Amino acid sequence: MKILLTETGKTKDPSIRKLVQEYDSRINHYLGFSIKTIPDLKNTRNLSPEQVKQREAEQILRDIEPSDHVILLDENGKQRSSVDFADHLQNLMNRGLKQLIFVIGGAYGFDESVYSRANERISLSKMTFSHQMVRVIFTEQLYRAFTILRNEPYHHQ
Repeated sequence: MKILLTETGKTKDPSIRKLVQEYDSRINHYLGFSIKTIPDLKNTRNLSPEQVKQREAEQILRDIEPSDHVILLDENGKQRSSVDFADHLQNLMNRGLKQLIFVIGGAYGFDESVYSRANERISLSKMTFSHQMVRVIFTEQLYRAFTILRNEPYHHQ
């Protein structure tokens, strides 16, 4: 199985980019992991939030195959502990999925077309984080999940 993280907008802060790259490298020791960054939309001043979400949705959905399992990182998604997330990830891998796609939306969230395509939604917290910080938190949790599954000494209970 391959895992793809699709994110909307570039990470401008070099310290955040460095942390994400560090976890990207670590995750790739376990399986194929890649990050696809959808460029920021241009000339959005005259667009409504709904129009922005629609344009982002076109970019998000463009490369998703019918066989892909899509999980949105969404504030209204299901919350899981790190161990529960690792178990869920193992269950998805056991199903023989070709590709698992996690999606971080833009500032306004997701268009209804993206919600309709998604297989599930997860929330990282009841708190709200910037989209930049979500990248770090999620990649760290994905790495943590693999260390839990391999009984490596990263996660402590």
